[in-house]
Amino acid sequence: MHISTTFDIPGYTVVKHCGVARGVIVRTPTISQGFMGAMKSVVGGNIQAYSEMCDQARAHATELMTEDAKRLGANAVVGFRYDASSITGQVNGTEVVAYGTAVVIKEKSA
Repeated sequence: MHISTTFDIPGYTVVKHCGVARGVIVRTPTISQGFMGAMKSVVGGNIQAYSEMCDQARAHATELMTEDAKRLGANAVVGFRYDASSITGQVNGTEVVAYGTAVVIKEKSA
């Protein structure tokens, strides 16, 4: 499936808009990521364990968005974006949303 942050894909024509495709995931750090993050927060700097958690969340959200786009009958997503927010309280985690416009594309004629 083609995914683009722009609203077109070079060499292709959008022939149908299928709606908004989205994938939502809420991730919490594993025990080891939480421990490593807590230790790193004492000395400051990049918290690699949390960066990995966020990257995993983005990948999973993108996968879910792709599945949603296929369910809508699309073969591509344009206008692709991520959004993220913290969830605090009983569970401290990160919500990541991947979204875009699900479309059907076809190769341009020569």
